[in-house]
Amino acid sequence: MTNDTLAALQELIDVVAKLRCKNGGCPWDLAQTPETLTPYVIEEAYEVVDAIKSGDKNAIAEELGDLLLQVVLQAQIASEYQQFSLKEIAQGISQKLIRRHPHVFADVSVESVDEVRQNWEQIKAEEKGETSPENQKLSSKLSRYAKTLPPMIAAMKISQKAAAAGFEWENIDGVWAKFHEELGEFEQALEQETPAEQQAELGDLLFSIIQLARWYNFDPSEALQGTNQRFIQRLQKMEAFANRPLSDYTLDELEALWQQAKAKLAQER
Repeated sequence: MTNDTLAALQELIDVVAKLRCKNGGCPWDLAQTPETLTPYVIEEAYEVVDAIKSGDKNAIAEELGDLLLQVVLQAQIASEYQQFSLKEIAQGISQKLIRRHPHVFADVSVESVDEVRQNWEQIKAEEKGETSPENQKLSSKLSRYAKTLPPMIAAMKISQKAAAAGFEWENIDGVWAKFHEELGEFEQALEQETPAEQQAELGDLLFSIIQLARWYNFDPSEALQGTNQRFIQRLQKMEAFANRPLSDYTLDELEALWQQAKAKLAQER
């Protein structure tokens, strides 16, 4: 890392410290806690991913900066309470990388990427004290995904690990049967059950859809993101065709605009 890079990083640290200064700092920044900043950490991470997908180098650099700000903010708040600092964060991740890459920093030999991954998982489990018989149970491993990952990503991970352990259908027909079973139970719950039970059945239905995605090698998060983008694109076209606010149109008129927008976008592909 060059001196210029270190100086730029130090400038960011100083700016954040100033924002958090009780004398002359920013009221909004001073009001933040690690908990209130959590949504921004998630939001910025997703915006980094979106920028990377766009291939726009300027957007990538900007979004990585926003994500870095969240790290520095968390470190600043922690340091104010004498918990840890950015120094401990950097040292901790450096030491972790060294421990988990013995084939680079020690004398361990590996023959493939799979071996690297296996070593990483083994070392990680040892570090976290997860080598006990209780922590090696499949349920214990899967519960960590449920706690730490967004629900859809966690569901896919849980499904993959359960399948690898043998908890799997014999063929795709069984997966489709489960989907139709869950769809029926959801419909029945909507007619007869409480809101809590209806939501539980909705969760089961979504989980069955993720099983289908896994069997057909689709990424459900990517699929839903694509649908979100297409919906917005069609809405933009509708607004372009409209001569008044969409709220002033009838449902039939909105449907006509929707079909017009859909057709127009299909022509532009």
